[in-house]
Amino acid sequence: MTLYMAARCLSPLKLKANSSTTHWIRSRYYSTEVTNAGAHLRRSYLYVPASSDRMLQKSITNPSDVIIYDLEDSVAPSAKDKKDARDRLTEFLSRISPSNGPDPERIAVRINSTTTPFFESDIAEALRIPSVRTLVLPKVNSVQDLHAVSSAIAAGGARNPVRLVASIESARALWDIGEIARWTSTNGSSRGGVLSALLFAAEDFCADTSIIRTTSRQELLYTRSKIAAAAKAFRLEAIDLARYFFFVNTPFLHFHQVCVNYKDLDYLKDECEDGRRLGYTGKQAIHPSQVEVIQSTFVPTSEEIMRAAKIVHLMAQTHAAQRGAVGLDTGGGKGGKEMIDAPMLKQAEKTVELAQAAGLKIPQFD
Repeated sequence: MTLYMAARCLSPLKLKANSSTTHWIRSRYYSTEVTNAGAHLRRSYLYVPASSDRMLQKSITNPSDVIIYDLEDSVAPSAKDKKDARDRLTEFLSRISPSNGPDPERIAVRINSTTTPFFESDIAEALRIPSVRTLVLPKVNSVQDLHAVSSAIAAGGARNPVRLVASIESARALWDIGEIARWTSTNGSSRGGVLSALLFAAEDFCADTSIIRTTSRQELLYTRSKIAAAAKAFRLEAIDLARYFFFVNTPFLHFHQVCVNYKDLDYLKDECEDGRRLGYTGKQAIHPSQVEVIQSTFVPTSEEIMRAAKIVHLMAQTHAAQRGAVGLDTGGGKGGKEMIDAPMLKQAEKTVELAQAAGLKIPQFD
C-alpha cells in the first residue's frame, strides 16, 4: 500500500494547500499496485489427520485460515494406513465445495517426504484433487528436495499453480536456509510450483539437534529468528512452531515429563505474541481450540493500529509540506515527541495494510 492510498483509507486529507500541492501528493504516492485489502490471511495452519473421518468432517466448519490435511506424521506408518488415508482424503475433498466446505485457498495437504516410499503416490493423488492448491513439504533439508517435488508437480500436470510450504526440521536445513528460501522452480512457477512459506517444525528440529525444550523458548530463539529473517528476505510467509507439550528434566524419574499441555491457551497467546515480535506471520495449530487465539494475536492490536494510522496521516501532511520527518506526540501529557521518518512510515503502512486485510477498524482523522 502506498502512503497516499493509506491516507485516503483513513480520510480525505483536509490540507490547507492549493491544487498543485494535492497533485504533488498524488504523483508522489499514488499507484495502481494491488493492496492486501480483502486478501486471504494465513495466520493459523490447523493440522487435520487424513486418517480420521470424524476430524475430516469437523474441519468443514473450522474457521482456520489454512487447514492442513495431513498424510504424514498423524497417520500410522504402514503402507496400508497411508493408502487408506490418501483414499479417505481424496473422497472427502472430492465431495465438498466452497459452498459446503473450505475454499481452495484454505486447503493444504502435507505429503510424506521425498525420501519415503509414499511420496510419489501422495503427490500424484494430491495433484488430482482440483481444490488442493498448497502442499506442505516435510523434511526439506536442501534445494534438492524442492527440485524433486517440483519435478513431480511438472510431471503430474497440476491444474492450478501450486503453493509450496517448506518445513524446516533439521540442522542441515537451518544451515542452508538461505538457499532454500531463495529457491525457484526450474520448471517455472506455473508448472513446477512456487515456494510461498517457511514453516518451523520445532519438535523435529529438537530431535535432530538434541535441543531440550523449555517454557522460556530461549533455546530456539536463534533458530526462529533465522528462519523468520530468511522468509522476509525472499518475501515468504513465516509460520511459527506448533504448540505441543513442553518438557522439563525430572531427575528422580530419570526422564522428561510433560509440564504444559497444548490446551494451555494463556501460554499459547504468549507464544503467539513472541512469534509475532520475531516477524512470523502465522502459526501452526494442532487442536481446533488454538485457532481463535492464533488468529486474534497475529493481527495488529488496537493500539498499534491507532499509532500507525496517526503516522500515515501525519506523514502525508508532512510530505505535502515537502518535509521528510515529523514529531509524533508520545502521549502522557508531558509534551514528549517521537521523531517519525521513512522507516517508521513503512512499518505503519504495513500495519494499516494488515489491519485492513483482517477487516479491523482503521481510525479516521480530519
